Amino acid sequence: MQDMRYGKFIGAACIYAAFAVYLYQPYFKNFDGLQYLLVVNVCLAALGCFVLSRRWVSSFAGSFIAGAIYGFGPFTLSLAKFHPTAGLLAASIPWMFCPAAFVCRNKWRWLSWPISALPFLAIVIFFRISIHYRLFSVPIGTRMQLGDLAGLIAPLAIAQRSTTLVSFYHVPIIALLMGFAMLLAARRVGVIIILCLGTILAFCDYFFSISPIIWLTIPAVCCSVLIGVGLQALCSAGYADRKWVLLAAVVSGALAIVTLLLATKYFQVFAGLGNSAARLLTESAKMYILGTITAAIIFFLTRAKLRVTLLRRILLCSAMAVDIFFSARFVIDRVF
Repeated sequence: MQDMRYGKFIGAACIYAAFAVYLYQPYFKNFDGLQYLLVVNVCLAALGCFVLSRRWVSSFAGSFIAGAIYGFGPFTLSLAKFHPTAGLLAASIPWMFCPAAFVCRNKWRWLSWPISALPFLAIVIFFRISIHYRLFSVPIGTRMQLGDLAGLIAPLAIAQRSTTLVSFYHVPIIALLMGFAMLLAARRVGVIIILCLGTILAFCDYFFSISPIIWLTIPAVCCSVLIGVGLQALCSAGYADRKWVLLAAVVSGALAIVTLLLATKYFQVFAGLGNSAARLLTESAKMYILGTITAAIIFFLTRAKLRVTLLRRILLCSAMAVDIFFSARFVIDRVF
């Protein structure tokens, strides 16, 4: 059993490393020594989220996707626009949540609350040390704007103009909805507080010379784990859960319609000035349609009381892999 766990960890690490090299390899010729840290950052971030998610996700597929969403998600990849050490800080956050998730499960459970503050403390200490050494990895004035939330709907279109991307790609949205439903049903108050606190701090002005945008690493980790939880839930959903699966399909379908309507609007801009954004919105709509079809198939399977867990896992992982593969490539090309 222990060998199998190590085997899964090594397998995930190898796949993450291969994908990271694929994404950054075209730009290696322009890298200086420190920029190679970007490749290490995304691998460490993905592995950290993979390990953290094992606390709540028993399937390898769910944990693997959770790690990929965080390590190769729009937010983590967009940190490459700043100093490489900013990505290293983001990569350390899921690892710092691991003590609270694993060490304090039984006898020392009361310690989970103070230990959960480690990532917050790490961010404060990192920026204090950065100031001491005059290393300004992220401009302290960089914080969330309401316009950045458009990235939740159309990450590819926003990637061309926004400094930081706040999104989780398209197909994983259906798993995120299921993850949130399970979070609320299980009444995980601690996770909800951590998620809300990180989000609120990202919208605040800077204090202690900390860039507000870096606080987004905390909700990004939480949501990535929830995607892994939601994927596992979709794979094992029964007849009683069909309404939640249907809701996920409806939301994904609605997002597809919204992005298509926006694309139509941009295509109508004078002299074709909006064609670029319209094409990207169309690509987003295609991914949402893929997610809608996947969720709809699972809904009909649950309605027919058919588990076929392996088929569900293949459908979900394939759809998410396609989304991550093409979307991450696009984001990296825009960053560099």
